[in-house]
This record gives sequence, C-alpha cells and structure tokens, in this order.
Amino acid sequence: MEEQVEIVGRAFVDHYYHLFDTDRASLSSLYQPTSMLTFEGQRVVGVHDITEKLSQLPFDQCQHLISSIDSQPYSTNGTAGIVVFVSGSLRLPGEEHPLRFSQMFHLIPSPAGSFFAQNDMFRLNYG
Repeated sequence: MEEQVEIVGRAFVDHYYHLFDTDRASLSSLYQPTSMLTFEGQRVVGVHDITEKLSQLPFDQCQHLISSIDSQPYSTNGTAGIVVFVSGSLRLPGEEHPLRFSQMFHLIPSPAGSFFAQNDMFRLNYG
C-alpha cells in the first residue's frame, strides 16, 4: 500500500509540473468543481477560477526542479486519498537564481479511475 501511494504521488507530481511548464491551460484536467487552490495566501475555488489564476501568473515560461516528494495515504468516512508534499525550485527566464517553493496536494480518486487535486496549496520559500 505504501509503495502504491508513493508511485501515485510521484506520477501526479511529474504530470502536474510537466503540464504547468509546457501547457498550463491543461492543468484544468487535474481539478474538479469543488477543488480549492491557495496560492501565496489567495484562495480560489473551482476549475475555472483555478485555471484562470494559474494562467494569469506574471510569467509564461518556467521550469520546476523537484527536490523532494512526500506522500501519505489519507482516509476518512470511507473516502480514500493521498496527501502529497513537494519541495523544489522554480526557474524563470531572465532570473539568475531559482525560487524555492513548497506545494501540497490532497488527491482524491476520480470516477474515471485517476486522481484529481481536491486541495492545492503553494508558497514560495523566501530567505
């Protein structure tokens, strides 16, 4: 079970950052109407608002470099899921130094058999 959780967590993270770095609009497929994103303290809810927020970031290109991925199983009231915590750095064009970040995903199985992000929290790590 633990190995499966790690595999799913890593696969989701790899897919998420690949889409973010190459086709940000496609991230909408990883959220549902009840999904919630907190990005640097700003909370948005729903596929449309999350996709709009991520598409309006002040940079068009970036590259995520992942340092660590920690995954844990989550279950309550018969609903299973996975909590994934990511740390890494973000390279932006024209910037000399990468920006450190942390991100947490709460993944829930979808009816189609994949996973979606019910909760997503992102913060840059300054200092």
